[in-house]
Amino acid sequence: QVKLVESGGGLVQPGGSLRLSCVGSGRIFSGYDMAWFRRAPGQDRVLVATIEGGGHTFYEDSVRGRFTISRDNSKSTVDLQMNSLRPDDTALYLCACRTSYRGSRYSPSEYGDWGQGTLVTVSS
Repeated sequence: QVKLVESGGGLVQPGGSLRLSCVGSGRIFSGYDMAWFRRAPGQDRVLVATIEGGGHTFYEDSVRGRFTISRDNSKSTVDLQMNSLRPDDTALYLCACRTSYRGSRYSPSEYGDWGQGTLVTVSS
């Protein structure tokens, strides 16, 4: 099992930027696909972006072109750079490690390890 700890959330005005970071420990980090999900109030977790161990990335349509996911395997970190933030980006952002490849990358059940999340609020 890997322990994941997120940081970097906060309050930002529309159009602003934030950088989220996730630090992992307890497992060889580089061999696993990592992801950022978000959970808006009253909603289920939704995939935001993924990054494979080799660096290939995937983005949900609403964030493509605004968000950038990256990883540093030597530091066991996964970052999410968020630009041009909008009020509908407001959510709890969670870092996750993919431990199953039997289903879709969109499914939270594919990810066996989760952080506690960091809250992002976009408001004027």
